Amino acid sequence: MSKKYVDNKRLYSVLIEYKEKQEDALLNDKEKPRIPEYFGECVLLIARRLSSKPQFYNYPYKEDMVSDGVENCLLYMDNFDPTKSENPFAYFTQIIYYAFLRRIQGEKKHLYIQYKLQEESGFGSMNYTTDGDSIEVKRDGVDLSRINNFITDYEDYRNVTKKDID
Repeated sequence: MSKKYVDNKRLYSVLIEYKEKQEDALLNDKEKPRIPEYFGECVLLIARRLSSKPQFYNYPYKEDMVSDGVENCLLYMDNFDPTKSENPFAYFTQIIYYAFLRRIQGEKKHLYIQYKLQEESGFGSMNYTTDGDSIEVKRDGVDLSRINNFITDYEDYRNVTKKDID
């Protein structure tokens, strides 16, 4: 495998060969075959490249995102149906993409809970500094307006999502 791109045709043939071995093992009551190394290399490459895209670039938990993507590909590998599609690259890229989105939402939820607890506890001292007309509010050196904006945005998002479900 080239370190720069995934060969979609080779990945497709590797998956077909794996599925055949898997069916043979099922019919003969044998142990499930080992996942091909090439598949693992491809999935890892797809996940790492996707994590370097602009929409995912600045997250501090990129390695967790990549791990989630690889794990989901391994979980849903058997769901790839070669009779429906000859493009495993797109299938696994989409799995990884949605794993990234789930990780981001989970991390935002944790951050929201952390900020909300800090806000309710009133922990730390508050410093008010004025620079001309603007007032900057900081608690222990952290800009509270940014935290308050995050809390408001997250709560607004949750309210909109709940209305869509109802």
